[in-house]
Amino acid sequence: MKYFTSLVLLLFVIPVTGQKVSGNKKAILSSIEKHQDRLVQISDSIWALAETAFEETGSSKILADYAEANGFEVERGVAGMPTAFVATYGSGKPVISVLGEFDALPGISQKAQPTKSPLNEGAAGHGCGHNLFGTASLGAAIAVKELIASGKAKGTVKFFGTPAEEKFFGKIWMVKEGLWDDVDVNLSWHPSADTEADVQSTLALIDFKVEFFGQAAHASADPWNGRSASDALELYTAGINYYREHIKPTVRIHYHIQDGGQVVNVVPDYARLWVRVRDTKRSGMMPVYERVRAMAEGAAIMANVDYKISLISGIYEVLVNRAGGEVMQRNLELLGPITYTDEEMAFGRKIQEETGKPQVGMVSDIPPLKETKENPGGGSTDVGDVSWNVPNINLGVTVAPKDTPWHSWAVVACGGMSIGHKGMIQAAKALGMTMTDLFENPKLVEKIKAEYRERKGDEVYEPMIPEGPPPIGN
Repeated sequence: MKYFTSLVLLLFVIPVTGQKVSGNKKAILSSIEKHQDRLVQISDSIWALAETAFEETGSSKILADYAEANGFEVERGVAGMPTAFVATYGSGKPVISVLGEFDALPGISQKAQPTKSPLNEGAAGHGCGHNLFGTASLGAAIAVKELIASGKAKGTVKFFGTPAEEKFFGKIWMVKEGLWDDVDVNLSWHPSADTEADVQSTLALIDFKVEFFGQAAHASADPWNGRSASDALELYTAGINYYREHIKPTVRIHYHIQDGGQVVNVVPDYARLWVRVRDTKRSGMMPVYERVRAMAEGAAIMANVDYKISLISGIYEVLVNRAGGEVMQRNLELLGPITYTDEEMAFGRKIQEETGKPQVGMVSDIPPLKETKENPGGGSTDVGDVSWNVPNINLGVTVAPKDTPWHSWAVVACGGMSIGHKGMIQAAKALGMTMTDLFENPKLVEKIKAEYRERKGDEVYEPMIPEGPPPIGN
């Protein structure tokens, strides 16, 4: 069976929904359709590069170069990160920004086919769809730029090229640098198996490294002369696992043993693990983090070794903005659902068959705006840190079949062919149309900002990163 990797313009015609499409929104749609072939090429190039955190040299350059070619002023290497950049066009208020990610995940390389087959064995792959993420956001920013250039809108549009979301959370350093200080409203989206205005939060998270330092000795001849760092590591992980019974259901603790010793006949004098704590609220996460930190000292005492704890980084939960979500919802309804060919539906069902899911194919219906849950599940994102510094509107768009395992080969496969391309173009349109509403309606911008101030309350944002530059090369 042949699977299409190109777009058909007629598939993106606005359906009849009873809502009127304004002249400015028609211009946004026209711009995105004009650029769509190039946007697909850019996305596919980033998909093929599959560069991981802080190594996205080629991916960042492709996006920054295209922004520059389309009239944006581009500042590269911002906030001490060579692959971070800001593209700006226009002047004055409002200042509306959109986020773009482009980093891949290690070890999940995959061809654009619905059965598991690495493109490059052991290499990285875009299992979170960030090749689509950055490209769609830039497409929306370019469309808005053209609206400003034509005199149909006034203000400033910014595209933020944000690296290392999957590992080090590059946006934190960008926030600390004050890059959103002059922005009125920020927009973001994320590839998904559903299309919806996203008014759910995420989990706050903190990453830290624990190292134990002991004394090496022969494991058989004189083990009494050794002090085992790996004993401390095992005692520490045992403590964490016993602790799980006594934490709230909203909390998650996970760890990765990075070094537990090198050979069996040596008492290890060094051990290291990477620990992560999450909760639906930063306020709930921090006490758990402090308790888990304290356990490291207890483990070190029991094993008679020394220990060291090093903060890697931490991120806030997303601060939801329902006023912004309502605007996004209206534009999604105006666009209507994505339509798929028989070949694309078959591709989706095959993905579901291969991953043990019900074979329902692609789902892109637009549900009503959901109620915001107090304690959502799911993952974490450094978009949360942006959202505590500027009002943020979030969007999810279908780029993979229903129930597809995320961060897996299956998402990589979809992101390199027409299913992913269609979601990317739909996201660009929804973002661009929503940004147009913000440029046209100052009262709407103020309403969104008022909700942001109310939800943030007296909370003082504190970036959870160690002193010094971003951990480039780590």
